[in-house]
Order: sequence, then C-alpha cells, then structure tokens
Amino acid sequence: MSATLAPAGPSVVAGLPTPAQLRAVYPVGPQQQAEIARHRRAIVDVLDGTDDRLLVVVGPCSVHDTSAGLHYARQLADVAAELGDDLLIVLRTYLEKPRTTVGWKGLLVDPYLDDTQDLCAGLRLGREFLCQAADLGLPLAYEFVEPMFAPYLADLVSWAAIGARTVASQPHRQLASALPMPVGMKNTTSGDVRAAAEAVHAAAVAHVYAGLTLDGHPAVLHSAGNRDCHVVLRGGPTPNYDAVSVASALAILWDAGLPARLMVDASHGNSGKDHRRQPLVVADLAAQLAAGERGLVGVMVESFLGEGRQEIDSTPLRYGVSVTDGCLGWTATRDALDTLAGAVRQRRRASAALPPSPVAGQPAGLAGRS
Repeated sequence: MSATLAPAGPSVVAGLPTPAQLRAVYPVGPQQQAEIARHRRAIVDVLDGTDDRLLVVVGPCSVHDTSAGLHYARQLADVAAELGDDLLIVLRTYLEKPRTTVGWKGLLVDPYLDDTQDLCAGLRLGREFLCQAADLGLPLAYEFVEPMFAPYLADLVSWAAIGARTVASQPHRQLASALPMPVGMKNTTSGDVRAAAEAVHAAAVAHVYAGLTLDGHPAVLHSAGNRDCHVVLRGGPTPNYDAVSVASALAILWDAGLPARLMVDASHGNSGKDHRRQPLVVADLAAQLAAGERGLVGVMVESFLGEGRQEIDSTPLRYGVSVTDGCLGWTATRDALDTLAGAVRQRRRASAALPPSPVAGQPAGLAGRS
C-alpha cells in the first residue's frame, strides 16, 4: 500500500511590500491624521450617547471600481454636511469580500476582476483609494477580513467591522482589541447575537498574539483592549431589526455587563438579501428611533450610484453598480438618509423632557471582567 503524501505547501508567486513601505508611498499627513482622530472620537461620542446623532455607515457592498467609488463619496460628502446635525455619516470603503464558499474576494485580492489575483496591485490601489476618499473629509468604514491586511490600511479607517463569518474567530477578536477605532461585531450568519456579544467582551481586554510589525517582521504583539466595540444586528435566517429583536439584543448585552448599544444593518439577512427591502427596514428603524429608542445608535445601508447588482463578468460592466450584493441607488439612498435624520429629530424632541439615560453608557460590570 502506497503512503499518502501530504499536500505541498503554498507556492510563493510574488513578495508583498511591507505595511511601512506602502504607507510611505501613500502617506497620511499630519492634517489628515488629526481629522481621522476627530472622526474616531465623534463616533465614540455617538456610541457612548454623549452625542445624540445617529451613526450611519453607508456605501457600496464592496468597492470594485475606485473611480465610481470616489464619485459616490463626493456625492455623499455633500449630504453628510447637509444632514450633519442629525446623522454622523461614515462612508463604506470595503475592499475585501468574505465568501461562504468561493467567489470574487474583493479589490485587494483581485483588483482587475479577472482572477489574476494580483495582491500587490490590489494593496496599492486599495490604499490609494482610501487616501483619496479620506481627502474628501468623510470618516471611512472598513471590514477587516484578512487580519494580515490590517496594518496596510487601518490608519485610514475611522470605523471597522468584523463580519458574520469571522466574529467568532480568535484572530479577528484579537485584531479588534488592537484596532485604534470603534469596531462593530456582526451577529453570525445563523443569527446568533450572543457570539457577537462575546466578541465585544473578548475585544475589550488585552491580548498577546503573534503578528507582523509595520516593517514586516514576525513579532509578539500586545493589544491594550478596545472598549469601543459594539454589536451589529444583520439578521440571519430571519430578520432581527424589529423592536422585539432590538430589545432582546439589548437585554443580552446588559446581562453580559456590556454597553447596551446596537447598530442595525438594513441589508443582508435583514433585507432577505433583496436591496429593494432596505427602505422598509430603514422605515421600521426610523419608527423605533422616533419612539425614543436610545440603545439604537447606528444603521448600516448598502448603497451605490446605481440600483441593484450585476455579474462580475458582465460586458460591459455598468458604471456605479455593485458586482456583489445588491445596493440601493442614489435617489433611494438620499430618501433613506432623510428618513433617518427626521427620526433623529423626533427622538430628540421626545427625549428633551426626559432625564439622562445610561443605556448607551459603560456598565461598571465590564471593568472587572476578564
């Protein structure tokens, strides 16, 4: 009987630049660094309830065309300024696409959409895009799928996400504990909110783990813990955006000694993966806000210039239309943002006569947890 040979290890096709090398080519200047720090602080203030605006993370499911992405960003920047008294709008600049099985993994991995998977070019194009988007003055949101990519991009990000497929992953929780910005932890694809709450707890404490320095050297890394993490409800086999689901998730957080604050994703399981249902989800969330719900601190919307989605091998590709999840078009996006802003104003009026609430604050019980 012949012995079974172990499969060969991965072949090295090309070396990557180090994070430090890429940052040197596409640097973040002192003024931009200060602005990103202000954005991060503003988001924390919304999460903590000291700022009564609503955090809204909006933009393409995954950026595949940086020109269209910047076109969208310029339009969003104008709306963000207009609605800035009520909404803290953050631009989705996702460059990685998590996959349950196989498929296009995002601009960082396959920037030319042709399966050549030129990661070197993807990292260059991705960081250049983030620098250009940050120049428009918007806070940037990013989902970290491959932890190794984080040092290449994290200095440009004001709000981060850990996705439904990785929220239970120890490396991703360790990464979140070290990231210098608030991080949203999505419930799992099965709809499990407790796993996301456990991720919030895990990321709040210090960790020691193996990783790479900015110069690309293997090292033992120490994180300080990130107290600005929170749960994102994204639905599962059934939606979880309704008032009963929101109350249930808030109760899970309180029981765990965690800040009772939530963001709700209007897409994915909450829309049944039908972009046309996102406005219905937004309308329900707006009603909860207008009724005075203060544990609901954020909403996420998938949106692009054009409505819907297209196959990645479409010829020609339609400009500004997603090649991954279906998105709202620009007109419907603007309507959704106006709806949310109006709901925030109603909540503000309804809350004016009420005493301060600790709902979005930091329960003392977290400090002693390990």
